[in-house]
Amino acid sequence: MPQPLSGLYLITDPCWGELLISKVESALQGGCRLVQYRNKDACTTQAEAESRRLLALCQRYQVPLLVNDNTSLAAHINADGVHLGQSDDDCRRAREQLGPNKIIGITCHDQLTLALRAQEGGASYVAFGRFFPSETKPEAGQAHLSLIGAAKKQLCIPVVAIGGITLDNAPKITSLGADMLAVSHSLLSADHCAEQARAFAHCFPSSSRHSTTRD
Repeated sequence: MPQPLSGLYLITDPCWGELLISKVESALQGGCRLVQYRNKDACTTQAEAESRRLLALCQRYQVPLLVNDNTSLAAHINADGVHLGQSDDDCRRAREQLGPNKIIGITCHDQLTLALRAQEGGASYVAFGRFFPSETKPEAGQAHLSLIGAAKKQLCIPVVAIGGITLDNAPKITSLGADMLAVSHSLLSADHCAEQARAFAHCFPSSSRHSTTRD
């Protein structure tokens, strides 16, 4: 899918169960530009079934779906890519397995050196965080906002900000140059996900906004 990596990036949360599909669709209607399937507790069968459902949904909206931490599953269902942590598959191996056109994102915590290494290894984007207290990963280490500007100066690939991002702090992060905001709880817990997604989308320059509907 040729659209650039910019805008609102939704990371799924298994606590929503069957309701998750409708919430993701609402987020897509509101302008979500990238979705990551993340369910650390799912067995192989469940993970494949859930990721396939989300892939079909994302394809309707022409939005890429990534699989968290599982290159083999991403390849098996022909997802649009994978997101890897520092303890997961090596970026180069993932690129060899998935091919040159898939999206590979790498978690880099608060370390620019990890991001430079990821870029060299063929990453499509890097993610830094957490920048604020996080409902999803409360134990994650703190990253300083100055990292965004430093990364933008030294990297040629998109920079994603993650961790405790809300509508209150999102404009500050995008003003520093972050290409994408990775959000889970702040979006999925909203009563109206589409409206929440539109509000997040408006934290970006107009070129990064996108809102659509499907029958």
